[in-house]
Amino acid sequence: MTLRVTISKNGNSLSGRKVIAVPSTFTEFLAVASLSLGIKGKRVFNHHGGEIHDILYIRDNELLYISEGGDFCSEKEWVALNVGGKLFTTTRMTLTAKEPFSMLSRMFSSDSGQFNLSPSSVDASGAYLIDRSPTYFEPILNYLRHGKLILDSGVNVQGVLEEAQFFGIESLVPQLESLADDEKSKKKQQPLTRAEVIKALVRTSPTTELRFQGVNLAEADLSKLDLRSINFKYACMRGCNLSGANLSWCNLERCDLSGSKMDGAQLLGVKMLCATLEGASLRGCNFEDPAGSRANMEGVNMKGAVLEESNMAGVNLRVGTLKYANLQNCTLRGAVLAGADLEGCDLSGSDLQEANLRGANLKDTTLELMLNPLHMSQAIR
Repeated sequence: MTLRVTISKNGNSLSGRKVIAVPSTFTEFLAVASLSLGIKGKRVFNHHGGEIHDILYIRDNELLYISEGGDFCSEKEWVALNVGGKLFTTTRMTLTAKEPFSMLSRMFSSDSGQFNLSPSSVDASGAYLIDRSPTYFEPILNYLRHGKLILDSGVNVQGVLEEAQFFGIESLVPQLESLADDEKSKKKQQPLTRAEVIKALVRTSPTTELRFQGVNLAEADLSKLDLRSINFKYACMRGCNLSGANLSWCNLERCDLSGSKMDGAQLLGVKMLCATLEGASLRGCNFEDPAGSRANMEGVNMKGAVLEESNMAGVNLRVGTLKYANLQNCTLRGAVLAGADLEGCDLSGSDLQEANLRGANLKDTTLELMLNPLHMSQAIR
């Protein structure tokens, strides 16, 4: 009767096992086993760690470990690692099975094959010292244990990726790279904070143009900041708090300021073409520049906005949308409102002296208690 046994490289996992027929001599057995496992076998151990020297002691269907010369090491041998001062305890199989060509596998594989590395120094307790971050090493060790990537809250994906690349855990790298890209994308989409804006202001020379073009500043608190001459073109500033801020000579072209709070802001010479300020609050704002530069708000959308008591003298609001906006007691002397949609707009108590209202939609517009009479020439088509 021919005996059959399962053989495994000493210290290796289930994936490296082979089934062979037992030949008639021990020398032949070592030769066949070596050929099957791709090693140069010198010693044979049973699953209890007992060394076998004779073919007579091999039993049918037995599990045997073939060594290239090293002592017995089963898959379940425990290994202690001191990673950056933190102790980890695991098995040799965990470190060698899933990624056989990784640095950890080469360090702790029991036989001295061509890919093996010498383990590092040990501490006083006998744990192998590894000078890496324990925070980033732990997810990698868990991945080697059960094959799943689990990251605790607050663990930097980029840090774990660096460790995976360092240890050569190749099967984990693509997954971490994908997560790192997603994290970068989410970070780009997050709005800047007040602190980040102030940092940019402090670092920028007064003679250098500061650009926040297309930047997400949604709901940021930028109240009372000096933001003069900054380029905010295409920026998202929905719900932004700009109360008391100085936005004079800023470029807010096509900027989304819907629902923003801009009460008391300085807006001298501001450029706000086609910007969206729907539902925004601009009570008591000042748009008039004593030096003569005029705010350009042509095509702006200020539907439902509140501009009570704002000084908008000379402002260009041509073809703007101000439906149902509140402009009570505003100063609009010399303002250009030609072609503007003022339907349902409340202009009571406002100063419209020399304002250009030609072609404006004045349907249901409230014009009570005007400081100066409105001449037909101002509104004639």
